[in-house]
Amino acid sequence: MRIVVLTGGIGGARFLVGVRAHARRIGAEVTAVVNVGDDVRMHGLQICPDLDSVMYTLGGAADPERGWGRVGESWVIKDELAKYGAEPTWFGLGDKDTATHLVRTTMLNAGYPLSAVTAALCERWQPGITMLPATDSRLETHVVVDVDGERKAIHFQEWWVRYRGDLPTHRFVFVGADAATPAAGVLEAITNADVVLVAPSNPVVSIAPILAVQQLKEAVVDGPAPVVGVSPIIAGSPVRGMADRCLETLGVEISATGVGALYGTRAENGLLDGWLVDESDAGAAVPGVKTKAVPLWMTDEDATAAMVAAALELAGVG
Repeated sequence: MRIVVLTGGIGGARFLVGVRAHARRIGAEVTAVVNVGDDVRMHGLQICPDLDSVMYTLGGAADPERGWGRVGESWVIKDELAKYGAEPTWFGLGDKDTATHLVRTTMLNAGYPLSAVTAALCERWQPGITMLPATDSRLETHVVVDVDGERKAIHFQEWWVRYRGDLPTHRFVFVGADAATPAAGVLEAITNADVVLVAPSNPVVSIAPILAVQQLKEAVVDGPAPVVGVSPIIAGSPVRGMADRCLETLGVEISATGVGALYGTRAENGLLDGWLVDESDAGAAVPGVKTKAVPLWMTDEDATAAMVAAALELAGVG
């Protein structure tokens, strides 16, 4: 069996731990198509937060308390940059993490595409799955906000890290999406998949940037593989992160039903064939989408693997 997962963020990385565990039990292959909308260049370095979250989490190096970055991280570089007054001061680079960014940036500057760079980095971390960026092209999520009396677009990282999303926010824009094409290997993975899973990631800033790559979205929507999503909302609240603020900006109800309706049914050119919700949302329903309620708290690897098994069963391939 070949499983493709559309994913991003910390929740998506943790979901992949369960996908990998279940895949090993049934002898399946897993390809993660990872959001790059969070990517940003800081201090001359190319930073890919979602790719790194997946890589570190599956490689056993993620900080379990923060949920992001490297365990046992130190911050000498961050402190030294602050002493120089180097901007941006609101974004911190950990020392161990900086080594990853240095290698990535060197390879990108030498002409390697992001997909090849990611594969090279994974040689060290051995995530146990194939990791692919959604696109090798530049694609960044920007946020239109009001700040200091001015309406302007700022990078998603500034919106969230600097301002914690606490600004009048009007819309999200995926810069470069109109020209972006799927990264090497992405279309092949989707075309050959037996099932596509949509991780319980932020639907607005983790999943939507992936689907903003038009050829990629068409491959998923028009492809033969059933598509099952896992709700990032449990009992009206996001599992983690800022999904509620993002959904509010779009005018979408903060509920399992709201997110399911945002994705839509493939019968009407939407995304989903199946929608997995938590037991607390057993009454959630999305017209035209098969819905199943199971425990969705990713408390440990086994609990997450059980979610994946339920998703595959809902897709009719489990």
